[in-house]
Amino acid sequence: MNQTLLVELQTEELPPKALVKLGAAFAAGIANGLKARDFLEADSVVTPYATPRRLAVSITKVRATSPDKSIREKVLPVSVALDKDGNPSAPLSKKLAALGFPELRIADLERAQDGKAESFFYTYTAPGSALAGGLQDVLADTVAKLPIPKVMSYQRPDGATVQFVRPVHLLLALFGEQVLPLTLLGLDAGRQTMGHRFLSHGQAIAITHADQYAAILENEGKVLAGAEARKESIRKQLLEKAGSDQVLMPESLLDEVAALVEWPVVYECRFEETFLSVPQECLILTMQTNQKYFALTDAEGKLRSRFLIVSNIATDDPQHIVGGNERVVRPRLSDAKFFFEQDKKKTLESRLPQLANVVYHNKLGTQAERTERVTKLASAIAKRLGYDVALAERGARLAKADLLTDMVGEFPELQGIMGTYYARHDGEADEVALAASEHYQPRFAGDKLPSTNTGVVVALADKLETLVGIWAIGLQPTGEKDPFALRRHALGVMRMLVEKRLPLAISELLADATNVFAGQAAFKDPREEVGAFMLDRLRGMLRERGFTPNEVEAVLAQNPDRVDDVVGRLEAVQAFAALPESASLAAANKRITNILKKTDAAIGSVSQDLLQEEAERKLAAAIERVRPQVDAAFAGGDFAGTLKTLAQLRDDVDAFFNDVMVMAEDQLLRNNRLALLSSLHGMMNRVADISKLAA
Repeated sequence: MNQTLLVELQTEELPPKALVKLGAAFAAGIANGLKARDFLEADSVVTPYATPRRLAVSITKVRATSPDKSIREKVLPVSVALDKDGNPSAPLSKKLAALGFPELRIADLERAQDGKAESFFYTYTAPGSALAGGLQDVLADTVAKLPIPKVMSYQRPDGATVQFVRPVHLLLALFGEQVLPLTLLGLDAGRQTMGHRFLSHGQAIAITHADQYAAILENEGKVLAGAEARKESIRKQLLEKAGSDQVLMPESLLDEVAALVEWPVVYECRFEETFLSVPQECLILTMQTNQKYFALTDAEGKLRSRFLIVSNIATDDPQHIVGGNERVVRPRLSDAKFFFEQDKKKTLESRLPQLANVVYHNKLGTQAERTERVTKLASAIAKRLGYDVALAERGARLAKADLLTDMVGEFPELQGIMGTYYARHDGEADEVALAASEHYQPRFAGDKLPSTNTGVVVALADKLETLVGIWAIGLQPTGEKDPFALRRHALGVMRMLVEKRLPLAISELLADATNVFAGQAAFKDPREEVGAFMLDRLRGMLRERGFTPNEVEAVLAQNPDRVDDVVGRLEAVQAFAALPESASLAAANKRITNILKKTDAAIGSVSQDLLQEEAERKLAAAIERVRPQVDAAFAGGDFAGTLKTLAQLRDDVDAFFNDVMVMAEDQLLRNNRLALLSSLHGMMNRVADISKLAA
């Protein structure tokens, strides 16, 4: 009979940052182990549970006994099983005894082809196994393979030492209403668990049926067993308490707080208004990082002096909880205010000499040397774009100065953000101040790009200097390892070039970046590899935006040096691919590409006098007819119009390949036809290599 299975380990407080992962692994390990042993139905439902003091799993439609199995066992090759007279050999008798079938005879065995030889086989029915036996092995194997961040050794009541992530006090194992006879870590399975440490008065709770686990824990034990249920309860309460304000609740913080409580209750607290003179990013970060509190802002995003906490205690009089948390946060905010006031006493420029004491990389020098390189590179990029060079140089020179401030020393996550605040306090131009934070953008996938010209230039310079410098000393990404985030830097550069439509050649940017390392020891020019690496990141970015691999390759296969118009080209390729003529022209272009690849001789211009066949004369005339339209559309940036104009050539191209022998025996004719195809090929591939659409 199928029933719900429930297994729970009741523990001491588990590490919160590992809780969700441990809970998922515990549930998956048991479910997968039982599925492999054929104890689960196809539609069995697995529900993981994880709280600060338990790991559990509930699985529906579990079999009490696994089904009988028909097993076909290979016994021995016929050549070994029979002697030269065709009688059973001694090895056969030994093998049958070892398999547990000593009574079998030759007549009981199946003789069948086994590769190039024949073998004897025996088919029998193996009876199913009981759930308790299979689950015992599965449970032991699952616990042994849990992704435990740090194993803890502890003594059981009987004095034996065992190891687990935290001491385990109870093992619960129910199959419907039945307790399964399991043991683990010196514990015998039962039906009891523990509820909330305080709200359930420390009394053991009996789970009468596996299906009632979550409901009994919630009603009698004041425990929300599901991690997702607790998280959503916290989210709902936060939104209710926030009222008209906005609550800052990053998913990572919600996950961590949900792993700290079993019965979440949200309370409102406050801090003194004077702390609002400190940059709100500092206050928000210290509340989230140090205290796990949720900050509130008004509709305009300005920080409020009230904040929300998640407690593990429900009470009608929360003043002690609220007052305690307000007292705890006050010193943290005071520290932030102190750091801010102290930092403002020194300008960012006055801190620059100290960068010479900060090592960037032992092969690439100090942060001061790096700042000089980034400043030179920013200047070169600003000149190419026609931006304000003085602002670019100033922004690059001050960009890393906040690394030496007390605030960033305490909260490294604020680097750049604090630079903007301090630069504004020092009276720097706003673009220079913004560059301190914007040069880190985009910090992650989907992050916004720098908003100012100076921010864009310094961001490009910073990322290109990192890419070229780190690659040049042999620390390029390998496999999943990318300690210097070169993939993110390359993607950031490509996003700025594409989304900002910057008219910059990749080769020129890499040349500028390489030049700033002039005289650097052990520097190997990495431009070719870095350029290919950047285009590869662009491929991935464009595919994520919905373009097909063939469309992307059509545009990038030609290794474009400028990518500011790459989206326009892709959209044109998409529009062309939708035309009825596209498949034929793409196939023809692919054929032309292959023909031209095999041609070693220099290809000249087309001679009208050597166009003998009607089909080649028509194609030549058609090419000349559409060429002005193609040139005009391409020059005007109308890539879709360029490709649509080429669609007019389909019939003439098809007729040419049907009626004309390109590789004619006459050398002059052959060369002229190759010249005609080369002319067509060049015109067809101005926007993209449309042959890739035929791949």
